[in-house]
Amino acid sequence: QVQLVESGGGLVQAGGSLRLSCTASDRTFSMYTMGWFRQAPGKERDFVAAIIWSGGSTYYSDSVKGQFTISRDNAKNTVYLQMNSLKPDDTAVYYCAAKVWGSVKTTRPNEYPYWGQGTQVTVSS
Repeated sequence: QVQLVESGGGLVQAGGSLRLSCTASDRTFSMYTMGWFRQAPGKERDFVAAIIWSGGSTYYSDSVKGQFTISRDNAKNTVYLQMNSLKPDDTAVYYCAAKVWGSVKTTRPNEYPYWGQGTQVTVSS
């Protein structure tokens, strides 16, 4: 069973940038489609972005398209989320998730069996 560990969260001013990382324990990381989700207090967990196992295809929610970039380095078992022009509305706990193979357009949390513990991102105005 793959274990996922996120890092890179923190406090940033509006307009700033952060890069989140998620490192997997599984040597078969390159088999996994990886996703990022976020959950603000009192709200549901929402899809942010996903990247297919090869890195050759990505998919974004409309709310972050053009603002966030997902990428991966299979040699390092790591997926990244580069977040630019951050806004207070981006404040949330960010989670990475994994599923074996699968479409990059899978956006429902219950379709990802593996999850990290989350990392807090707080954007101040």
